[in-house]
Amino acid sequence: MSRAREFAFGGATLVVERRGHGEPVYVLVHGIGMGRSVFADLVGHLDDAAEVVAIDLPGYGEAPEPRRVLTIERTADLVAAYLRSHVDRPAVVIGHSMGAQIALELAARHPQAVASLVLVGPTVDPAARTAPKQLGRLLRDIAVESPRVIALGAREYVRAGPNLRAKFRAMLAHRPEDILAEVAARTLVLRGENDLVATREWCVRLVAAMPDARLCEVARHGHETLIRDAAPAAEQIRAFVGDG
Repeated sequence: MSRAREFAFGGATLVVERRGHGEPVYVLVHGIGMGRSVFADLVGHLDDAAEVVAIDLPGYGEAPEPRRVLTIERTADLVAAYLRSHVDRPAVVIGHSMGAQIALELAARHPQAVASLVLVGPTVDPAARTAPKQLGRLLRDIAVESPRVIALGAREYVRAGPNLRAKFRAMLAHRPEDILAEVAARTLVLRGENDLVATREWCVRLVAAMPDARLCEVARHGHETLIRDAAPAAEQIRAFVGDG
């Protein structure tokens, strides 16, 4: 049985839905313009023998807009505050796209909250740290996606509201490459082999700069590998966690 609740801290609010029971605890952090609903398929592959915590970040999904758009760092602090209050053990934190940036900051700033880390289609590649380049890559990537994925993404972008441009600027301002060496948690970098947003070159660079990381690719998937047919990604995630 799922239960969605609000969590407020420092002037911002998350909406959190928890499903399943057992070990480990998976925490799902979505990307720019998205919300926890895009993880429905992934949750279905993970919650049979574990607990899954899916989050709407402030101003996304069902979570209210904060007074000011949060930085990636402050968003990570907010997620950490929730984990301190409501999760009694280190979690497997799964971040998709911009959510991977938040997951990285969470692991660097609050290592006690993170058992291991999964970065799926991580942004922002320094070679494309401008709005036109990021949007161009994303549009080319989703152009070949299924109508269901496009419709789901469009709905969530509309729900992200009028501050989406400021949220995009906050994402682009963050420099994940500056904190990679600070992340001690075991890390899986996971990308769809056809992902045009998180290129293989960028993901290889991420893995090389982290103390304990490895790269896996999901065949015949692009940037939305957790949204369209999440079974192959879930299999990789569960294998990674089981190896720990």
